[in-house]
Amino acid sequence: MNFYDLGLSEKTIQAIDEFGIKEPTTVQSDVIPSILQGKDVFTIAPGGCGKTTSYVFPLIDIISRKKSNTNILIITPDSEQAVVTSDRLAIFNKYHEINEATIKNKDEEISDEANVIIGAPDLLVDLVDEHKIDLSNINILVVDDINLIKKNKQLGNLEKILEILPADKQNIVYTNRRSKETQSILEKILKAPEEIKVDKAKEQEAAINSNRQPEPQEKSAAPAPKAKNPALVSRFKAPQKDKQAIEMAKKYNSFLGKTPEFLLIQGNLAEGE
Repeated sequence: MNFYDLGLSEKTIQAIDEFGIKEPTTVQSDVIPSILQGKDVFTIAPGGCGKTTSYVFPLIDIISRKKSNTNILIITPDSEQAVVTSDRLAIFNKYHEINEATIKNKDEEISDEANVIIGAPDLLVDLVDEHKIDLSNINILVVDDINLIKKNKQLGNLEKILEILPADKQNIVYTNRRSKETQSILEKILKAPEEIKVDKAKEQEAAINSNRQPEPQEKSAAPAPKAKNPALVSRFKAPQKDKQAIEMAKKYNSFLGKTPEFLLIQGNLAEGE
């Protein structure tokens, strides 16, 4: 299967191809057609399998086709993920005209022309309270990732945002694993969703098939210095200066008092050499 088979536009596919992605991952193949068809989608997928681009690719096309009539809200667990999503949009929006606003702090100024707003729940709530953004005209909601939002203790803020959003919209929700704590809020968001589950074995698939940036990794401890070989340590004595050579150099003022160090050092090997 290729990206043409999934229903993406030629402009989007051109940007994907130029980035170096040759074929869709499992999550992209499963999710993209459903999003393009306007369905509610609930996807369970591990990090690193291409899930961010699985909604970025079709949303770019949807906005381009419907122009100013589409407004999208992407809720991320934190500002760092919001920036990652924004970067993906910027890369694959190369041949389209999409206005996007990423919320990195509560002082962010949001353009009225933005088709896409990306941010974490707490910052979105702050901006709504300060009347800096209007979420009443959102057509498509993406929540990525609801389990991580729960881990960040942001479910309360997510529910506040849901109360503001219109009921009639497309809902796309991702999670890295199913959780009992998120079930009740999922039922509030999703309407007869298509459920897609990506096996954990596919986690590294995107890294193999695409030229994407690597996922952040924990820094490993620095390797311990290699122990010196005892045989080599005992083989040589530490270099020592030759007293007789020093006296001779002073007596005859050789090299005008600047005798090279190597001429004053003994290089005797240890016994057994």
